[in-house]
Amino acid sequence: MFEIFSSPSTWAALATLVVMEVVLGIDNLIFVSILSNKLPRSQRQKARRIGIGLALGLRLALLSTIAWIVSLTQPVFDLGLTGAAGPHGEPGWETLFSWRDLILIAGGLFLLWKATKEIHHNIDPHPNHDMFDTTPKKLGFSAAIAQILLLDLVFSIDSILTAVGMAEQLIVMVFAVVIAVLVMLLAADPVANFINRNPTVVMLALGFLLMIGAALIADGFGIHVPKGYIYSAMAFSAVIEMLNIWSRRRRERREAGA
Repeated sequence: MFEIFSSPSTWAALATLVVMEVVLGIDNLIFVSILSNKLPRSQRQKARRIGIGLALGLRLALLSTIAWIVSLTQPVFDLGLTGAAGPHGEPGWETLFSWRDLILIAGGLFLLWKATKEIHHNIDPHPNHDMFDTTPKKLGFSAAIAQILLLDLVFSIDSILTAVGMAEQLIVMVFAVVIAVLVMLLAADPVANFINRNPTVVMLALGFLLMIGAALIADGFGIHVPKGYIYSAMAFSAVIEMLNIWSRRRRERREAGA
């Protein structure tokens, strides 16, 4: 191990992988923050700790089975259909599916469903009760952990496949994953509290989840949306929202001082 870390290229690979893992962990962190904020205040921090701990455990478990993880990218069935190519010759969607594709599609559909449901709840917090409304009024702790675990699995597989593609040594991947999850753990409470204090940020975060869900489904169908586009859009939207919050607080201070 000491020989591995004596090489500057190893440290460069570790730094790059840590940054990439932290960026990929943003999706996971947003989802954990939104779900934990629906719990009673006394249970929120515990749920975030358990959710992020599960994310670390899943990532390390998947790293211990790299050969199996890589095999998830092998096709398992083909529907025999292919979408039309793009205007510049880029490939269209495909129906040659691997287990990774199916997991990404399932995770994307779950994110779309969950984000749409939460947006509806935020827009119409007191819906009319009808015979088709079976949604529980409060999210239970076990249900929150189960949902976090499901998305942890999807994000962990994506994260580990990225790590396998960027580094050669297992020990480098392990260090990068542990450091990235520790960063998530430190950021979990501040991010969740900030989202809780600013209701408009909740809608923005739910919009992010919709976009991430759509990207996961597209990836599962062979349409690979560059992650840089997604995170650039998220960063731009976040900056605009920060300006809105800053402007709103300045206006409130002026009105309070008048």
